[in-house]
Amino acid sequence: MDISVVIPALNEEKTIAATLTALMALNPHEVIVVDGGSSDRTREISEQMGAVVITGAPGRARQMNRGAGQATGDVLLFLHADTRLPPRAFDDIVAALEDQRFLAGRFDVDLEGDHWLVKIVGAMINQRSRITKIGTGDQAIFVRREVFARMGGFPDIPLMEDIAFCRALKRLGGFACLRSRVLA
Repeated sequence: MDISVVIPALNEEKTIAATLTALMALNPHEVIVVDGGSSDRTREISEQMGAVVITGAPGRARQMNRGAGQATGDVLLFLHADTRLPPRAFDDIVAALEDQRFLAGRFDVDLEGDHWLVKIVGAMINQRSRITKIGTGDQAIFVRREVFARMGGFPDIPLMEDIAFCRALKRLGGFACLRSRVLA
C-alpha cells in the first residue's frame, strides 16, 4: 500500500522541519506540501527536505483537496505541519486498512505543552473521537484514495472541514481509531 502524505501549510517555518524529519524517516511514497501563500521559509525548508511543494488557494480544505489531486498513492494521509507521526505510523495504517471494514482512520493525539491540563485535553479528544468515530486534523486522518475521490474531498468550508469530512465518511463505512499517538 503506497501512502501519500498531504500537508497543508501557511507560514510554518518553525514546525515544518521537525514534522518532515519524523515523516521522511518512515520512507513515504510521496510527501506533498501545499503552501497557501507563506511569507516565511516554509516552501524552501520543505523542498530542501525532499517534499514536493505546490501552491494552493489559502484554506486548509482547499489545500488538502489540491494536494490529494496531485497524489498518486493508494492511501492519503492528511498531516498538519506541526504534527509528528509515531515511528510505526505507516505499519499501523496498513494494518488497519487491511481490514476491509475500515475506509479511513486517525491516530490518538498527545498535545505538546507543559501545563497539566494539556494532557487531559488530549485524552478527552481521543476519547470523544473513539466514541463518535470522528477525527480531527490534529489526529492525522488517513483515507483510502478511492473513497476520498468518491466523497469529493473535504468540504470547502473555512473551519472544521475535518469534522464535516469524518461525519460524511462515517456514513460510508468503518473508521479506525488507532491507539498509536501523533504529537501535536
